[in-house]
This record gives sequence, C-alpha cells and structure tokens, in this order.
Amino acid sequence: MGKESGYQADRRKFLVGMGMAGAATVAAPALKAMAADSSTQWTEEHEIIIIGSGFTGLAAAIEAKKLGAEDIVVYDKMPYFGGNSTYNGGLFAVPASPLQKKEGVKDSPETMTADQVKAGRGVADKDLLLHVAKHAGEALQMTLDAGSEYFPYLQQLGGHSVPRTYQTTTASGAGIVQPLVKQCKKIGVQMVTRAKFDGLIFDHKGTVIGVKMLMGHYFGRGKEGTPVNIKAKRGVLIATGGFARNVELRRAQDPTLTAEVPSTNPPSATGEALLEMFKAGAIPVHMAHIQTGPWASPDEDGFGYVSNYSIYNFAHSISVFTKTGKRFMNEIADRKTRSDAQLGCRDDNGTPLPPITITSYKHAKEHPTMKKVLKYKVGWKFDSIEELAAHFKVPLEPLKAQIKEYNGYVKSGNDEQFGKPMKKAKGKFIEAPFVVVRNWPKVHYCQGGAKIDLQSRVISSTDWKPIPGLYAGGEVTGGMHGVSRLGSCSIPDCMVMGMTAARTMMKS
Repeated sequence: MGKESGYQADRRKFLVGMGMAGAATVAAPALKAMAADSSTQWTEEHEIIIIGSGFTGLAAAIEAKKLGAEDIVVYDKMPYFGGNSTYNGGLFAVPASPLQKKEGVKDSPETMTADQVKAGRGVADKDLLLHVAKHAGEALQMTLDAGSEYFPYLQQLGGHSVPRTYQTTTASGAGIVQPLVKQCKKIGVQMVTRAKFDGLIFDHKGTVIGVKMLMGHYFGRGKEGTPVNIKAKRGVLIATGGFARNVELRRAQDPTLTAEVPSTNPPSATGEALLEMFKAGAIPVHMAHIQTGPWASPDEDGFGYVSNYSIYNFAHSISVFTKTGKRFMNEIADRKTRSDAQLGCRDDNGTPLPPITITSYKHAKEHPTMKKVLKYKVGWKFDSIEELAAHFKVPLEPLKAQIKEYNGYVKSGNDEQFGKPMKKAKGKFIEAPFVVVRNWPKVHYCQGGAKIDLQSRVISSTDWKPIPGLYAGGEVTGGMHGVSRLGSCSIPDCMVMGMTAARTMMKS
C-alpha cells in the first residue's frame, strides 16, 4: 500500500485517538480512494459543482451567476429537478417583510430568531438562525424576480409569535422550484438529471477538488450509472436534503421511526451524500432530532392535500380527541408539541386514534386546497354537529360543550384552555356547516446533518476548521433548528445558506 497523504494520516490519528482503531482500518481505504493522484482521469471540469436541485442548490446557482461565475453545473440523481423542495408546502417565513408592513405587523429578524430558539428547546444555533432571518428578504426577492407568486396575505404558523409566512399560489414548493429552474436555464446554468453523487475527491492537502458521479443513474431500478470524475475549480456544494426515507438511518437515531411510520418526503430523500460527508470527516450534529408533521393525514400518502389545508386552518379551528370530544392541544403550538400531543391520542388498547380538526366551512373554503380535500375524500363536510359526532363516534354533549367554550375564547380573544394566540381566530366561530379532517404525524424533516459555519463551509472533525472546497446548505446540514424546526422556516434556511455558499465560493 502506498504512503498515506497528510490528510489521511490526520484522519487515522483522529479515529485511533477516539478509540476507533477498527473504524480507522475501514475508513482509510475509503479515504484513499477519494484522494486524487496523477493517474486520476477527469471527465469534465467546472467552476462550481452543485449536488442537488432543490431550494439550496438553485439559489446558490443563481447567486453565483449573479456574482460572475461563468461555469456552474447542478446535478440531480432523479429524472426531474427539485427533489423534496417540490413536495414542500410552499410556506416561506420572512421577518420585516413588505406584507407585514402592509398589514401593520411588527416583526424583526431577532424576533423570528427568538421564536425558533424557543422551538429548538435551547440547542438551536442562534447565530445561523439570525443569519438566515436577516437575509430571508433577499431570498424572497430572488423568487419574485424568477416569477414565483404568493397569496396576498400572511399566515401565522405554529410557534410563530406573529404572522410572517407567505404561501405560493400553487400551495407547494413547486411554485418556487419551477421558476428557479427556469431562471437557471435562462442564465446559462447547466442542469443535469440522472446523475448520482458517489463521493468526494481530495488533493494531497485535503482540499475537495472534485466529485465522483454515476451518470445515467436510474433511481430504484437497479441501474447505478457510468462512473466519472468531475473537477471543481472553486468548490463543491452539497445540497441534497435530508434522510427521512432512509428507514435504517432513521431507526439508528430513533428506534421508534420504523417502516410503519410514513413520511411526507419523496423516495429520493435517502441521505447518501450526507454519509459521504461523514466519511470525509464532517461532524454529525443533532442526528436524532427528526421532526414529524402534526398537520399530516393518515388518510393519504406523502405530504398530501390535508397538510397545507390544516396548516392554514389550525389557527381558527379546534382539534378534538374523538374519545373525549375535547380539545387536547394548542392547535398552533410548535410542531413537536403538537405531534407529541397527537401521538397520545389512543384507544384503551393503545391503538392510535387520530384526532379530528373541525373548521367552519365558510372559513375552510378560504383556502384553495379545501376543494381537493373534499374531492379526494380525505376530509368530510357535515351540516350539523350531530352528523359529525355520529360519523367519528365522538360523544355529542362534551363536543357541543367544547365548541361553545371555544367560541367564547374567540369572542374574548383569550384561549383559557391551551393559550393559543387568537388573533387569526378573531370573529371565526366554530359553527355549521363544518369541514373535518383527521390528523396524525408523519416524518417530515431531519434537523440533523453535517456541521457548517456562517459561510456554509463544512467543518472537519480533525481540527474543527472548514474542509477546504466543501460547502453545504439546507436539510443536509445539522444544528440550526435544534430539537424542533418551526414551519415555513426551511425555505429561508435552504435558500439563504445556498446564496451564502455562492458568496463564499466567489470570494475564494
């Protein structure tokens, strides 16, 4: 075996020092395979290489082009662009935004950060959150310049102290992804599908100088693709999202997240690029903090229609445990609080008993997804409380009493049961006819991933310094959100850190 590079030797010392001699024995050959030498055959060379075509990768490509980059390529392993960002609900939190000023809402990056730190249970990265909040307006403007359209009103999602969330008129992330993809193609960014990332390539100093790719990859069909080596002049950005669909990796962090737990993510959210960064020495952060979405439905697959419907309507609805006919949570608390409360809704044998969310039809219909919720029979319309109670086997009198009590809170503006902020519920009483959906959590977002700094540089476990040439952003990174991410904060996170990576690379 040839002499190890300095980078490999340092990695071996680190692993042995951690009592992982066996791991070092396994890791060294893997790292050696990633080290370039005079025999390395380069198929292509580009100024900037971006792995992943979601919010992070697209924002980085557009920003890099704006700053003067001439040769940018975006790779995606799927036959289409966008990944999990397309599945996203299209909800975009922006503090001190034009719509807030128009609606008279007082907000700031510091206030948004404080809300997120609270949801993160004290272990969120305040500096990263504040950086994102301060630049969220720039990311929003990028989407507007590309042609994204938003509803002319703000939403107040769970855990947010004020209304600050925009939503695309498509009610999905596609309303952002498609315009950004179109913009990338317009300005000359190369976009390549069926290209699977297979590893990083380093020089003898430990700088990332390229990637191994499998071209012509067919996801899920057993065709890995043709291996090629592609060189990067300025750097490589990993923007591949989370690992919500990698059941074994999920279970390694949280044994309760078995294959029986569904996910809102597409099948491609499997985390291979994250594992490759760990092989290269990236630091794992908060891998066990995996978030479930309390607005999901047990009556449909994936993200579905009920999710966006519920996100919008929770503020002026009541969620009821069908066994008791009573509310059991603040309907717009942070995601973890609500998911934990929902998971406690079970029958006497411990079998899940999904709670129901009740909304007045005249208010439910304000959101465009209501029609699809009813059309696809994942929600129901009832003309009376008696009809509703009979359908879900809810005790009638307690339910009537609960609705009467809650309507009193709507009138007074003070929720004495669970402290729900009632500003968005003002004047919106629960009254017939009703629209009802069932809710049950689904694995939605991985707060864990590789550690980065404020410049989107991936940090090394050998010396806690940036790995030269390696950048990451979005859900593939970890630590920003802590235990629980607030809804509508993934788009600003992804886009801002993608833009940040581009700015860092263009200064190098």
